[in-house]
Order: sequence, then C-alpha cells, then structure tokens
Amino acid sequence: MNEGPANASGTARAGPFELDVAAITLFRQTDARLILDALSGCEVLTLAAGSALLKPGDTNHHVFIPLSGAVVVHLDAHSSVETMISIASGECVGELSAIDGKPVSGLVLAVTEARVLKVPKDIFWNRLMTLPGVALSFMTLLSERLRRSTAQALKFQHEQMELGHLRQDLHVARQLQASMLPLQRPLFPDRQDIEVCGVMEPASSIGGDLFDAFFVRDRLLFFCIGDVSGHGIASALFMARAIGLLRILAMTMLQPDKLLTQLNERLCVNNDTNLFLTIFCAFLEVDTGRMVYSNGGHCPPILCTEGAVKDLLVPRGPLVGAMPGAGYAAMEQTLHPQDMLYCYTDGVTEAQNLSGEEFSENRCKDRIGQLQSQPLQFVLDDMRRQVALFTGTDVLADDFTMLALKRLR
Repeated sequence: MNEGPANASGTARAGPFELDVAAITLFRQTDARLILDALSGCEVLTLAAGSALLKPGDTNHHVFIPLSGAVVVHLDAHSSVETMISIASGECVGELSAIDGKPVSGLVLAVTEARVLKVPKDIFWNRLMTLPGVALSFMTLLSERLRRSTAQALKFQHEQMELGHLRQDLHVARQLQASMLPLQRPLFPDRQDIEVCGVMEPASSIGGDLFDAFFVRDRLLFFCIGDVSGHGIASALFMARAIGLLRILAMTMLQPDKLLTQLNERLCVNNDTNLFLTIFCAFLEVDTGRMVYSNGGHCPPILCTEGAVKDLLVPRGPLVGAMPGAGYAAMEQTLHPQDMLYCYTDGVTEAQNLSGEEFSENRCKDRIGQLQSQPLQFVLDDMRRQVALFTGTDVLADDFTMLALKRLR
C-alpha cells in the first residue's frame, strides 16, 4: 500500500503503512489477511484541513474510506451545516458515484487533516465485495447512513417550513410597520403653506428608524425623526412603542423638551432589552415660521436658509430610553418662506463605499444645497440614488430614513 496526495492541497508521506483492519467498520467481519491482500496496491491519501476530496460534478472511479481526521459530506452547494453528514473513520464515501458512474453530487471535505484509503472501484467490487462479511457490512453501513440522511432531511425540511412561516410573518410585520408611518408623498398635498415629505427604508425586513409629521392644531405641525439602536424585530417593536407614545404626548404636550422627558421616562419602564432611541422633534407654527425643537442624541438636521446650507444648531440631549430621570432642552429657529429643513438618520451619512469611506455630512450638504429649489419628493429620491451610486449597491447596511419640510410662504 502506498501513500500519496489526493490533490494539490494534500501532502504525500512516503514509507510503508500498516492498515489496522479491525478499526475499519467495513472489514470487521472479515479475515484481516484477506483484506490486506485485496487492498494490495491501494493508496492512503493525506488531506490538508479544508481540502476537498470530491466536488459536485466530478467524475469518480474510487471508493474512499477515512482512516483518521474529520470528513464530512455537504449535500448542497452552500456547504451549510443543515445539509452536512459526517463520515466516521472506517466508513466509506464516494461509493454511489462509483456504482452508477454519474457525476458526484455532494462536496466531500476534510474538516481537519485526514488520512483516507483510496480504493479503485474494480478492487472494491471485484475483490472486497466477494470476501465473506464485507457485502453485509457494506449494506449495514449504507442503511445506517440512509437513516441519518433521512433524519437530517426531515429536520432540514421542518426548519425550512418554520423559516417560511417566519418570512411570511416578517412580511406582514413590514407591512404593519410601514402602515404606522405617514406614507403619502407629499404628506399634506392640499396645504399651500407647507410641504412635507418623508421616507423610511429598512436595511432588513423590518427596521428601527421612524419619522412622523401631523398637525396638532390647524396651523401647528409636529414632526420628528428617530433611530432605535440595533436592527430587526426587537428594534421594530421598540420603534412601534415610541411612535405610539409620541402621538399621544404630542397632542397634549406642546413643549418638545418636556415631551422628550416624558417619552424617556415611559420608554425606560420595562426596557429589559436595553434598547434606546435617538430623536429630533419639533413644533412648527406654519404661519409665522417659529419652530421650537428638542433633541435626544440625534444628528442635527440640515437647514437651507437665505442661500446658506448648514447644520441646525441643536441642544445636547441624552439618548431616549437609556436612563430614567434625564432632562432635555429646547431651542427656537425661524423658518422663512422657501427655507428647507432636511432631517435624516445615520444610515444616510454613514453609508460606506467599497473603500470604507462614508457618504458623510459634507456630501449630504453639498447635494441638498443643489436640490433645495426642487420638490421634496424629488430631493429624497435623488438622495437615495446618490447614496446608491456612492456605495455601488442598492443594498443597505443600515436603516435609511429622511424627512424634509419646506415653508412655502
């Protein structure tokens, strides 16, 4: 018996090799001398960890018997754990393609360094299978593997069904979450004094960003934008809770700093997940342009006014929902006719290209300055396109939310 490499990733080791026949399940019921005689001229391969013994589509004319190390078969092209079958030392692999001559269907992989006995199919069928006890052991091994494969397939099928139900539930959750936000663009098409437009695009099925805008009085507009920590279901539920509280508080509490104080206290209650929220919120008198606003750890909006494009000066405020007893401050700003306020979450400015460079606040300001005379829906759509062009993909790494408003007169 000789030792040699399986492929370029294997390593050969010269010298004689004594086969421990008793350690090979296939040969335990057969005289060791007969086995050694039948295997005369076969090779023992040494496979490096991570190397492939057989690949899907390969033509195979051998049966392989792992002698040491960990060898697995992946039944799909993705090498997923769910479709993986372990081949124990002493069992065999590759026998099916050696029987029917069809291309290999699975990926046979050495997880660790492994030593494998390589038996040509003629020797396997014409010598080994004719020896007493080998055929029975072979059929027993095949039956056991079939049972394992069937159990694995049933488990995978059950998990896929559960995954399908979860995806359906997430689709419904996405629709429900979207219905919580004002989707009309622009939001108040019948008003001649104010233009408001917003969009929220989650990075996954559901997200944690939020925005809202509604009139608490005929000429008093409340609006906000926020970003819940994390992603996924927990963040989406926290977002829904925050939206509900904001709408209740804004109808009766017209001071944004006191509103955030109350919101913080309520979100801190039973917050076992330790999620929190960054948020900017404001009340705008649309006839005078007087805007009173507060901020809880959120990035400052961009203000376009009198030919300037700059960050709105915002008060410092702690994260909302992180710590009870926190206080918030309010500031004022007058929006003149045709002034535009552009609010966003960090999924816009922190979007990265392939080099790891961020889209940045400066790029955001430059583009907003060029677009400030355009309808707000065009502004938001263009900003989404610019970020996609910058990153080179429409796929988002973070939730992407924008809210813009313009005082028309």
